[in-house]
Amino acid sequence: MGAAWHFPIFIGASFLLFLGVLRLAMQQRDQPPPRATALWVAGIVVVGGMTFAKLGATNGLPIWLYYGLPAGLTWVLPPLVFRMTGREIARYVPLALLVAPAIHTTSSLVLG
Repeated sequence: MGAAWHFPIFIGASFLLFLGVLRLAMQQRDQPPPRATALWVAGIVVVGGMTFAKLGATNGLPIWLYYGLPAGLTWVLPPLVFRMTGREIARYVPLALLVAPAIHTTSSLVLG
């Protein structure tokens, strides 16, 4: 069967983890952002970003493009869409930076 099933699991775990990061970053709000908005932002950032990176790496795009574009999208899109305050951005960006290595390490240990 190979390792083709790893990528969808990797996306699913990253998607859930990203939603958790958004929740932590904006936990001080009186009203949380609409769930539908959080889901479509997570879809673009996680599913779109990871798919672009996978296809970019497979098809020989330069590393700065297939890693840089999804990373930039991760750091810029949520603060803009959710109109994060400076405090929320100060919580969000470090968490967003830590999530990628954490999910890569965990999935590599669990999935091989």
